[in-house]
Formats: sequence, structure tokens, C-alpha cells
Amino acid sequence: MSKVYYKTEEQIEQIRESATVLSALLAEIAKVIKPGITTLSLDKLAHDYIHDHGGTPAFLNYNGFPFSLCISVNDQVVHGLPSSYIIRDGDIVSVDGGVNLKGFISDSAYTFGVGEISAEAQQLLDVTKNSLLKGVEQAVAGKRVGDISAAVQEHVSPYNYGIVRELVGHGVGLYLHEKPDVPNYGKRGAGPKLEEGLVICIEPMINAGKAGVKFWNDGWTVSTSDGKLSAHFEQMVAIRKGKPDVLLTFDEVEKVLSKK
Repeated sequence: MSKVYYKTEEQIEQIRESATVLSALLAEIAKVIKPGITTLSLDKLAHDYIHDHGGTPAFLNYNGFPFSLCISVNDQVVHGLPSSYIIRDGDIVSVDGGVNLKGFISDSAYTFGVGEISAEAQQLLDVTKNSLLKGVEQAVAGKRVGDISAAVQEHVSPYNYGIVRELVGHGVGLYLHEKPDVPNYGKRGAGPKLEEGLVICIEPMINAGKAGVKFWNDGWTVSTSDGKLSAHFEQMVAIRKGKPDVLLTFDEVEKVLSKK
């Protein structure tokens, strides 16, 4: 959608309910993701879980997308298609999903390290997730989109990772993609002003190598141009005065992962 939608308090609470279902779904995925299972089995789990909790998958049939989750493995950046691919020890797997609950949309992504992953992969995951948290800190009324973008970029730059430019964060809540775009690179003080009532997704997509990506012939999958790993984390934030209101945290996911 090419429009900015400012939400009422009531609408934000409805979006938070949708986000709560999605957060719990990501925790369910954290419980079962392991070597030997297919990405398609994760998609079925998500489809059934969302329906069982009164929602519908926000991604399914969105612009013709045929699944409930985007699952992107290793050098895939985003929009990977669930398939018979069997997850292996050492893979990193981005799981990106959305829930439509009573007409209110949530959207989040988490990249899981499966089994024993390399030190290089672990650093990429840590830096990407922390760059997201740095961006979220800037998501308060009175700042600008560029403050978020710059915070992500400044955290990532010392590692010489590639910051994907073709794909960005976005407004969310009444539709899956709303204005404004939220890039992961930019200048402080630039871009649209952040005002109360805005709900946005911040989602760094960071490559271990070059920033370049290639778009697959399946019409969906995006991978790194050099075949190196990519990580993706996404949270939703409602803009308020003083401090960000994070509608979807990773607390539930990380509680599960800490016990594995």
C-alpha cells in the first residue's frame, strides 16, 4: 500500500493481539526446528497453529504467495519457498511469517542456527539481531526513519557485512505492507518523521559477504549474489513518545532456545 495509516489505541491493541499469536508461533517453531525435518513441515505447523488460534496466515495468497511462511536457508536472504528440503546441522534458517487476526496484521522474522553452526554464522546472527535492536531504540515519536536506518547501518558497518538495499522494512497493521519504507541504511535526521500511531516493521537483512542479491526464477526467492550466508530478523514497533512500544519481542523464542 502506498499510504501511511495511523492507528488508534484500540487498533494498536488489536495488532498486539495478532503479534502475540505470531510470537507464540515462532516459539513453537523454535521447539521443533532441528536437523532432519523439512521446511515444508514448518510451513504446515504454522498454517495449522495460526488457524487453531483464530487467525489466517497473512502471507498465504498475498500477491499469489503459495505458503504460510517464507523460509530462507543459508545464502537465501528472504522469501524462500517451503519445500522438501531437509534442514541440516549447521544451517541457518530464516523463518518469516505473518498473522491476520480479525483483520489486524502482524509480521516477524527470526533466523535460527540449527545444531552446531560455524563461528562465522553465529557472528552474523548476533550482529544482525543486535542491529535490529539498535534500530528499534530509535523508533520513537519525533525522530525520523533515517535515525532507525542509520542505527542499523552503524552497528553493521564495522563488520564489513553487506546491507541489502533492494528490500526494506515497512509500515504494517491494517495491511501487510504500508508506508513508510524503513531502509537498513541511511542518514540520521533524514526521511519521514515518526509520529504516534504509526506501526512499523524493522527488519535488517544482512549478508556475510557483498550486499548484492539475485532474484530467482520462481518469482519469490532472493539470495546473496556471492553465495555467502544471509541473516534476517524482524520486529514490529508502535511509535510512541519517550520509548518504543515493541509489539512483538523474541522473548518467547529465546526462552525455548535457551533450553535446547
